[in-house]
Amino acid sequence: MNLFYTTDIQGDEAFLQEEEARHCTQVLRMRVGDLIHFVDGQGNFYEGQIAGIAKKTCTIQIEQRRPEPGRPFGVHIAIAPTKNIDRFEWFLEKATEIGIDAITPLLCAHSERRQLRPDRLEKVLVAAMKQSLKANLPVLYPLTTFETFVTQATDYKKIIAWLSTPPQPLLQRICTPDEKVLVLIGPEGDFSAKEIEYALEHGFVGASLGNSRLRTETAGMVACHTLHLLNA
Repeated sequence: MNLFYTTDIQGDEAFLQEEEARHCTQVLRMRVGDLIHFVDGQGNFYEGQIAGIAKKTCTIQIEQRRPEPGRPFGVHIAIAPTKNIDRFEWFLEKATEIGIDAITPLLCAHSERRQLRPDRLEKVLVAAMKQSLKANLPVLYPLTTFETFVTQATDYKKIIAWLSTPPQPLLQRICTPDEKVLVLIGPEGDFSAKEIEYALEHGFVGASLGNSRLRTETAGMVACHTLHLLNA
């Protein structure tokens, strides 16, 4: 099933914008009267018929809306973007496929990447949402300094994952089902000792993701998947 995405929904009509409309009408060659499925990124699946095709848009007559079943738990991962942007985009893609509510890129003491293109990253999230047949688009927050984020973090159970000797308790041992969990993942080279101390002072709890030394993007995916398995 081809799944499209739009937030332009007005009453019983929806409008695919330029890229989605082009893919629908020029690549897939769908025509007026064809049945189409799309999501709004806010947890809703839609079904409707193409009612009109213009140069840069496609009008859909909505026939059915179905909400995606919600999760009783939440996953927010704050992670330092990798020097190689492809690795960070890989994390965004896989975390979206698994299921994640929010992602905050962190600017840390050892960060090697200090600039991002949010528009490009948003496209990765949208593509992964559609590919995995999900209706919720993860929230991508702006690149935020470690200290600012740690100071403002609330609501979720707060976890910081790092390599320590002796190791911290495993993530799955300190979390319980149906919790909203926020996990901090550091850059290559890990968090600085000062950052770890600062997080612990602000209510974060240390956790381990296992015995292996993981790349940043792998650690983020492991944290996301571990929380899902805990809630399976």
